[in-house]
Amino acid sequence: MSDAIKHECGIALVRLKKPLQFYKDKYGSAFYGINKMYLLMEKQHNRGQDGAGFASIKFNVSPGTRYISRVRSNQSQPIQDIFAQINERLNGVLEENPTKKDDVAWQEENMPYVGNLFLGHVRYGTFGKNSIESVHPFLRQSNWKHQNLIVAGNFNMTNSKQLLEELVELGQHPKEFTDTVTVMEKIGHFLEEEVAELYQQAKDKGFNKKDASPFIEENINLQNVLKRSSKNWDGGYAMAGLVGHGDAFVLRDPSGIRPTYFYEDDEVVVVASERPVIQTVFNVDIDKVQELERGHALIIKRNGQVSVLPVLDQKEKKSCSFERIYFSRGSDASIYTERKHLGKLVFPQILDSINHDISNTVFSYIPNTAETSFYGMTEAAEDVLNQQKTAKILAGGGKLSVKRVTEILSERPRFEKIAIKDAKLRTFIADDNSRDDLVAHVYDVTYGVVKPTDNLVIIDDSIVRGTTLKKSIIKILDRLNPKKIVVVSSAPQIRYPDCYGIDMARIGDFIAFKAALALLKDTSQYHIVDDVYKKSIAQRGKQDSEIVNFVKEIYAPFTREEISAKTAEMLKTDDINAEIEVIYQSVDNLHKACPNHLGDWYFTGDYPTDGGHRVVNEAFINFYEGSNKRAY
Repeated sequence: MSDAIKHECGIALVRLKKPLQFYKDKYGSAFYGINKMYLLMEKQHNRGQDGAGFASIKFNVSPGTRYISRVRSNQSQPIQDIFAQINERLNGVLEENPTKKDDVAWQEENMPYVGNLFLGHVRYGTFGKNSIESVHPFLRQSNWKHQNLIVAGNFNMTNSKQLLEELVELGQHPKEFTDTVTVMEKIGHFLEEEVAELYQQAKDKGFNKKDASPFIEENINLQNVLKRSSKNWDGGYAMAGLVGHGDAFVLRDPSGIRPTYFYEDDEVVVVASERPVIQTVFNVDIDKVQELERGHALIIKRNGQVSVLPVLDQKEKKSCSFERIYFSRGSDASIYTERKHLGKLVFPQILDSINHDISNTVFSYIPNTAETSFYGMTEAAEDVLNQQKTAKILAGGGKLSVKRVTEILSERPRFEKIAIKDAKLRTFIADDNSRDDLVAHVYDVTYGVVKPTDNLVIIDDSIVRGTTLKKSIIKILDRLNPKKIVVVSSAPQIRYPDCYGIDMARIGDFIAFKAALALLKDTSQYHIVDDVYKKSIAQRGKQDSEIVNFVKEIYAPFTREEISAKTAEMLKTDDINAEIEVIYQSVDNLHKACPNHLGDWYFTGDYPTDGGHRVVNEAFINFYEGSNKRAY
């Protein structure tokens, strides 16, 4: 991807359904759960650049024994760091107690992190600072097992301020203003109310305080707790939680924006943000891994009972398509097919751009996530060239020589690896002129392949800000002296901010938005910008459900092709010799490629939650007023 966009987090949960001795006997270690958590988290490292955290709960330990362990890191390699810490602690205990190496019961009682229930998280912080206090899982502590709460999630809430105010109305005084803290405190509050109601029932049945705890733990209704907690949440989320006595849950938002998958057999229950991660780590077939239904919670009771229960009324499914295009692991069978399809569907536009001259065109991609779309594009190019070859042979009317037929049949599309990212190169000089010169060398190119008579087609997964294209990629590609450079985005134009987890919060950053503004100036329609600002300001104070996305009016006067052409004009600097053209995927083709994942608000402005319309409203106001703050 030419512009580095960071995004939402990843979750991993493992519940061991057998006693630890079972895993020691079958797999050789009581650390089976810890090892699986390491793999689940490491294989979702693409989701977490800022931090990682791990928590475990023991079921079978005596009072006075620590039963919750947690470790978090915001180091440069956070997953490696936390598991290095875990291994150091475990090895240290075993070195001090060498006779206990095979004593699973002793290990469970005395060693940290050795437990029955595990929750992991890899984080990119779109909300709050990258301090250790912002790293999940979060822990809400209590002396009562059933009131300890551990929470981690892949989410952003658009209405964190409202949720904070609700906590204040409940009489609380939250110590931080982050969406994670407000969500955890919401769940914690209603968990406490559930416990209080069950305690009263226990008293009515004649239980003393000590005997009331097992009664409460057995009867806690997490479905009810989650219904009450999430009633006013607005956002995209996959929320995971552990209760100290051993219950666990994972809740998915009612639009299915954030992905959640799970697998269960007689040994484990596993949850992760990505399906192929579970397939790989547990070596299971694709049809064994289930997608958690939107608006539902996977609830795992302390006794091992597993159920999927409705929590929120379902909305139209709007799972994030941008995640499919770029962020998720391409090894998922469906995602791989979708990305290839995106490359195929955009090819007719490419063909028009190069005047159907495949022979004098070099096709390539910008590493690495666009590679699969590139394969789809190559298949489409081969199909078209085969049609052209067939037409040439038929036009010969059977009079072509064997040599000429052989020449025609030997024609192939020219697929090459042109742009190669130099992963070792880092920009370290502070002044802008020096930095720009360094950025221009982030990519190397393959020389001797492109001729001055060639078109050079480069497919990327998306074009967001266009900064790296302008400052680096196009400059380097132009050194190859093609007559034309065609930059292809397998995604549509990103026009609106995301507010559900992907780090695309500021509308003024998007090159499609800048192109639309430039066109408004060119066509003497810039007054529309002032009109949209006034309309947006007038909506402040309205209920989210009443807010209209007037920012669409910025784009309304122009076709997709006009904005693409203006984008190309903006990307071409005076020192570029080649003609530059930019091609974007259409939204219709995106839906054809990803028919089950229709979340497209960053392309269309059609947000799946009411809070999204408030966010785009505020994002535009911030742009207009010159503020660089986030809109949520």
